[in-house]
Amino acid sequence: MKPRINNTSFGSITVDSISYDHDILIRMNGSVEKRKKKLSKAVYGTSHTVSLDEIRYVHEQGAEGIIVGSGQYGVLELSGEAKSYLQEHQCELTILPTPKAIDEWNRKAGKHVGLFHITC
Repeated sequence: MKPRINNTSFGSITVDSISYDHDILIRMNGSVEKRKKKLSKAVYGTSHTVSLDEIRYVHEQGAEGIIVGSGQYGVLELSGEAKSYLQEHQCELTILPTPKAIDEWNRKAGKHVGLFHITC
C-alpha cells in the first residue's frame, strides 16, 4: 500500500505520521529509505544533481513513473543521463518542488517511486 505524505517543511518530511529529517526514497512496496545522495555527490560534487548511478538505484522494474520532489525551492535537478535512462525504460518523470510533488504523490494512482529532497 502506498504511504501518504502528510506534509513537508524545510528540512523535514512526514510520511504516515513519521517525520524524517533527511531526503527520502519511497519504494513501490511502500517502504521509506534514506536517499543515497552519495551516488550523485561522487559524480557532481553536489547532491542537487541526480546522477545516472543514483537514478539506476532509485528506478524499480515495473515502475510506471518516478515522482521527484526537487526541494522546497525547486533546486534539485536530474542529469541528462538520468533523464535519458528513464526515457529508455519508459518510466514517466514528474519533477516538482517538494510541496507540489507530495500533492502529486498523494493524488497519483499506479506503480510509482518517490524521491523527495527536503531542503533547498
